[in-house]
Amino acid sequence: MNHNTRKVNPEDDLGFGTQPVIKSQPVINKDGSINIKRTGLPFFNRLNSYQTLINMSWPKFWLVVLSGYMVANIIFACIYVALGPDSLDGKSGATLFDHFMDAFFFSAQTISTVGYGHISPQGMAANCVAALESMMGLLAFALATGLLYGRFSKPTAKIKYSENILVAPYKGDKTGLMFRLANSRHNVLIDLHIEVNFSYNEEVNGKTERKFYPLVLERKAVSILSINWTVVHPIDEDSPLKDFTPEDFEKAQVVFSVLLRIFDDTFSQTIHSRTTYTYKDMVWDAKFKPTFDRDQDGRVVLHLDKINDFEKIS
Repeated sequence: MNHNTRKVNPEDDLGFGTQPVIKSQPVINKDGSINIKRTGLPFFNRLNSYQTLINMSWPKFWLVVLSGYMVANIIFACIYVALGPDSLDGKSGATLFDHFMDAFFFSAQTISTVGYGHISPQGMAANCVAALESMMGLLAFALATGLLYGRFSKPTAKIKYSENILVAPYKGDKTGLMFRLANSRHNVLIDLHIEVNFSYNEEVNGKTERKFYPLVLERKAVSILSINWTVVHPIDEDSPLKDFTPEDFEKAQVVFSVLLRIFDDTFSQTIHSRTTYTYKDMVWDAKFKPTFDRDQDGRVVLHLDKINDFEKIS
């Protein structure tokens, strides 16, 4: 690999420093999250509850909400049972289990401030516990409502990237590095700007360092993303990839970081999307297959499930 002929700036490190990549661990993950493990923070600072609840997946979010709801009702049901069988008036069960279930459903009514009136607290202790639970229920449901609003109102990009990045023919006798992306939603995305950075490990004075180079793209911006966009870096004489072989890519732990900036017409806000490709995702001597065709009325049909379809070429 001849590095002296590259007309690029080796100081473009994206803020990641010069630490080399080992064991194929990229700094940016495939889903766009930063692959950095943070330690040395206090326990409650590490939790970062709001950020975690806002960004976690919907199944995990509902699991947390339902688990918290069940745990809270179980705890208060145990308190009512511990106060004695006379703490609740109107209970129908005779056994300890029946008493617990009556207390559980009374807790569910109290925490949600529904209160059907069939069971009511008796005595100062039970009334104090019910009043405390009612207050906690109001605060908890207000918090859950705020989290739901935050999750629904948060502008996010649903960009579908091709799983592989290809080294394919480009403009006749040339080659290019290319991948594809498309919008998975029905909203309108405008004013898209993309940046692709090439990083690899290099021996400098006997020490392995991480080098970063922004790749020159055939087109780095589009006005509107209507169908798919094939992002191409021409591998010409000025490309930092021109001297690399497949073995060099693996040896240097090559990573391509993709940074996409978009204006979402629905939210009227600028949003971002990120992903990475490693040397393991590279396919040589291949080209993408078309992802769209037309229906019987002549309307363009985009097949998002074909975004990664490619074919090998000789």
